Amino acid sequence: MSALAVVVVLIFVLMRSERDRAIAASQMMWLSQSAEHLSRAQADLTGRLEQTQLGVNQRLDLLARRLGDGMAEQTARTGQSLRILHERLAVIDAAQRNIHDLSTQVVALQDILSNKQARGAFGEVQLKDLVSAVLPPSAYAFQATLSNGRRVDCLLRLPTPPGPTAIDAKFPLESFNALRASPDEARRAQAARTFAADVRRHIVDIQERYIVPGETADAALLFLPSEAVYAELHANFRPVVEESYRRKVWIVSPTTLWATLNTLRAVLKDVHLREQAQVIEAELSALSADIERLDKRGARLQEHFRQVEDDVRQIRLSAAKIARRADRIDVAQLGEPPSGPEVADEPFDPGPDTDIAPDRRTSSSRD
Repeated sequence: MSALAVVVVLIFVLMRSERDRAIAASQMMWLSQSAEHLSRAQADLTGRLEQTQLGVNQRLDLLARRLGDGMAEQTARTGQSLRILHERLAVIDAAQRNIHDLSTQVVALQDILSNKQARGAFGEVQLKDLVSAVLPPSAYAFQATLSNGRRVDCLLRLPTPPGPTAIDAKFPLESFNALRASPDEARRAQAARTFAADVRRHIVDIQERYIVPGETADAALLFLPSEAVYAELHANFRPVVEESYRRKVWIVSPTTLWATLNTLRAVLKDVHLREQAQVIEAELSALSADIERLDKRGARLQEHFRQVEDDVRQIRLSAAKIARRADRIDVAQLGEPPSGPEVADEPFDPGPDTDIAPDRRTSSSRD
């Protein structure tokens, strides 16, 4: 190879090396720019990731707070519901105890009503409670003995008329229960006859035992301590009720006896007022005389006040005259003539019915 060719080859090699270096430098610059862009992108991505992580953390915190508040509120509601449930269970428990006590009392009441003697005592106790709750103690007596030797459950001490009135408690419960529990018409008719006979026998007994001419009123009361028995009697046994009217034995229940006793209390109050009417009239007459006497004394006191006023006026006139005389004495001592006329006293009029002596009136006129 010739030297020219070698030179050409070297030049070509050198040119190619320069081009490769330029390409390499361009590639290095591109790589550097790409790396810088990637770095900026990585930094931006890192910021976004941090911001996203912060937002996620905030949302997680908010969600945790909401869950906590919700759990606390739900816990409070559950506690309140449990407390209300506990209170209702306590009320139910108390109601169950009351029902148990009531059932025990009902059983005891059935035991009392199944015994005739205990049933009679039950009616007497109810009668005693009603009478003592309405009337004053002086208006009744329990287990009072009449002149015929009979002892009545309650004797009302009423004025004549009507006079002392007897109340006797009767409780035909057995025949009434048989009447209510009759399975057919035949047994019901038989139980109705038995019930009517029992009530009629009580009416006759009260009439014969507790209506004493000249001692008690011409009527008495039969107390039925059951509204159901009273309603059944008046609804379906009208002949028995009419017989009680004829025998003047009035049948009463707790409600009607309460109304009757309140009416009797009003009658007793009216009788008491009539008894006290004379005393009240005498007191009113004395009060009228006292008022008239007070009016006269007030008039005399007014006259005394008028006389005192006149005396005070005369005293003031005398004082004014004395003061003027003293002024004239002072002027005379100084050698000056007196000024102005002397004012005379007004005539003193003691007026009618005065207690001032004549010499006092004269002395007052000379002042």
